Amino acid sequence: MAGYRRQLYRDDAVVLRVQKLGESDRIITLLTRRHGRLRAVARGVRRTTSRFGARLEPFGHVDLQLAGDPKGHQGSSLHTVSQVEGIDLYGKRLLGDYPRYTAASAVCETAERLTPVEREPSLRLFQLTLGALRALASGEHAATLVLDAYLLRGMALAGWAPALAGCAVCGTPGRHRAFSVPAGGAVCLDCRPPGAAHPAPATIDLMTALTSGDWRVADAAGNGVRRECSGLVAAHLQWHLERALRSLPLVDRGVVSAAGAVGTPAGGVGPAAPGVDRE
Repeated sequence: MAGYRRQLYRDDAVVLRVQKLGESDRIITLLTRRHGRLRAVARGVRRTTSRFGARLEPFGHVDLQLAGDPKGHQGSSLHTVSQVEGIDLYGKRLLGDYPRYTAASAVCETAERLTPVEREPSLRLFQLTLGALRALASGEHAATLVLDAYLLRGMALAGWAPALAGCAVCGTPGRHRAFSVPAGGAVCLDCRPPGAAHPAPATIDLMTALTSGDWRVADAAGNGVRRECSGLVAAHLQWHLERALRSLPLVDRGVVSAAGAVGTPAGGVGPAAPGVDRE
């Protein structure tokens, strides 16, 4: 519209993804606290003289001043970053740890996929995403547990939570041995469809613990139970998304030490996760 001036506004955000634009710019995908998912152009951030290029890296929690229409009524869908301050740049703590780096990449890709409409506020998902990145950076729990807890809770926000305490089909309460992703979770013997999985009872217990935040139970789970849980969670999420997540195959499912930390492969950080501009 002729004469339209882009307004300035502030928000804090998690940096989900960065992409090259031209010779020195980047497009930054952000999950903001008050305005949902946005894409913004950061001018000149790939130059060595950039004032705030290092603050706009994936996984960072930042405070921004943006130019654009926060409601999307006018102008381009792309906003412009005019100012940024780092609140907590978690990426610096994740770069040297391949399991946590790839888990953080899966968290950010999932957050982007769970917000298909730009500028639609999603405060609970923002808080969940920020909490997952903070937990990965702290290293208090194994990266795969933090990721699976995030995926389960993110699906709950989207209305896709797998049934765990009752049959997904008929609602019969109790612990059921079969699990069917197309059916929506645990299923009883009468409702069990062909091809249903039969996870160990401890796997369902782990999924329940991760959903509710019972870290005492989650941290005590064995390697086999964690791997089976991760497989069911990933299958359930991608069934509802109707598309695979590119970052999930990169997530390290290595051996868990007695302290609960997952070993890092030799050589530190591996290949760049999808959507991360590694220069």
